[in-house]
Amino acid sequence: MAISLDLLRAFLAVYRTGSVTRAASLLGLAQPTVTGQIRSLEADLAQALFERRPRGMVPTPAADGLARRVAGPLDALEEVVDVDPTGETPPRAVHLGGPTELVCARVLPELADLLGSGAQLRVRFGLADELLTALADRRLDLVVSTVRPRRRDVVAEPLCDEEFVLVAAPAWAQRLDHPVSPRTLSRVPLIAYAEELPILRRYWRSVFETRLTEVPALVAPDLRGVLAAVEAGGGVSVLPRYLCAGALASGSVIALLEPELPPINTLYLATRAGPVSRAVAAVRSRLLLRGRLW
Repeated sequence: MAISLDLLRAFLAVYRTGSVTRAASLLGLAQPTVTGQIRSLEADLAQALFERRPRGMVPTPAADGLARRVAGPLDALEEVVDVDPTGETPPRAVHLGGPTELVCARVLPELADLLGSGAQLRVRFGLADELLTALADRRLDLVVSTVRPRRRDVVAEPLCDEEFVLVAAPAWAQRLDHPVSPRTLSRVPLIAYAEELPILRRYWRSVFETRLTEVPALVAPDLRGVLAAVEAGGGVSVLPRYLCAGALASGSVIALLEPELPPINTLYLATRAGPVSRAVAAVRSRLLLRGRLW
């Protein structure tokens, strides 16, 4: 029995996105068309592939088995169909997503020399969940993720560990009792990148073994802005070491503590499951090699 490639593409798009609506958008088709394609495929196979639930399409074991068989060949086919009339494959930009600060401070400098070899990059900033969804939907090729992906259609490898440091300007550091404690720090303005204080709360919980209850004096949704405010004497914050390493070396900020086990967060480099293009593979290999040195 011959099965149309269009039906298999529709199936894989629904399987990966978990939604007929998102799959239709990804394929450039109307939602009823994709729904009809899934029903046609299920009829051809005489098997149910998805359970229709309010929150999306849940794959059956039959769908899992089919996806394992067709994902690799279909992905490989997608890489070779975009050919110009001369028979040459046109340059393909690699679409990369990640957190603004890390991508700007570490990722782009590591990839700069690839541009001279003909590589093309398109960069998107955002939060991990939205970037991983874009990766699964084929709108991105690679994502530097601050959380470990838990999606079946995404594979991820550890890229690096970011270490967090409690920092303040020298003027504040000189005024504090040492070793610093939550009590002494309660008199210092807190500078954060989000109202929820995720990095600060984690540091307090991990190092001081207590909850942080203070309200931040300044919230700036970019860690580079947080660092600038700390350097200017605005108060205290917790930052990734890679971001404040230069300021620590110059003395414009001081590490208030050097705990034996500082809080860390593992970053991951994520791609879609299955084959990747040579351009994507080159970027991925470069980052995995250099990331271990960060």
